[in-house]
Amino acid sequence: MAGFFDELRQNFKRPNNALNQLIIINAIVFVGLGLIRVIGAFSGTNELYAIVDAQFTIPPDLGRFIYRPWTIITYAFSHAGFFHILLNMLVLYWFGMLISQYLGSAKLVNLYVLGALAGAVVFILAYNLIPFLADRTTSGMVGASAAVYAVATASATLLPDHRFHLILIGPVKIKYIVAVYIVLSLLNSAGPNAGGNIAHLGGAAIGFLYVRGLQAGTDFGLWIQMTLGFFQNLFKSKPKIKVTYKKSKSSNQKSSSTSSSSSSSSASEQEEIDRILDKISEKGYESLSKDEKQKLFNASKK
Repeated sequence: MAGFFDELRQNFKRPNNALNQLIIINAIVFVGLGLIRVIGAFSGTNELYAIVDAQFTIPPDLGRFIYRPWTIITYAFSHAGFFHILLNMLVLYWFGMLISQYLGSAKLVNLYVLGALAGAVVFILAYNLIPFLADRTTSGMVGASAAVYAVATASATLLPDHRFHLILIGPVKIKYIVAVYIVLSLLNSAGPNAGGNIAHLGGAAIGFLYVRGLQAGTDFGLWIQMTLGFFQNLFKSKPKIKVTYKKSKSSNQKSSSTSSSSSSSSASEQEEIDRILDKISEKGYESLSKDEKQKLFNASKK
């Protein structure tokens, strides 16, 4: 058992591993809440479970939400049942692999968080502004579905003609798979899980807009990486030994020249990646040359 947890910890710590990290976090929350519920059932009280579960459930009314604002993101790591988390994690894995490969792990995290936020905002607005939903009562929403819809729609926007091989059907372009997801959520937005399906649509919309923004040269998810970096630095151990040295004038000039050259090279590389992404959007991934595919692959690892 110790070996299993050691392997899990090492897998979680690997760099450029956002997809596995997201799945592991979802699994840990699911198992943790399940254990608390079982303990509560056997002890004859569910008070602890109710308190903890509330921290992972976003309420529909603003009156309750203002006392639990963190649920705008934590709800996306909790699930209502085994098949709920299983389906979400499978879809996240399939489409998340594409985003990780072509855009990198950081962009996958951005999409997941943005999708969760968009789904939460749309969910709350819908229950407070649409009379049909305002008359309904619900304890709240849980699930990574809005975040997963963002990842799936982003994949279909970036690589519309990429194919998944479906059992009993064969190869199907992902733009059609995602279109079916979106249509089903739209049709079910008046059903029992109306709020959840509306949240799915919010996630899908942000996934589309995010990729279009990248193709236009704008990453409106950069603040997410900056925020994560800030918290990572807070808990990162700092070296106790301080080394100082003095550079000569010629060394400073050389360093300045090298820095300028590196900055120019980085900008040139980014322009090339943007051009390749535009080409994928217009003509599909298969239109790329072998050299362009390699450049895109190398960029996704940075």
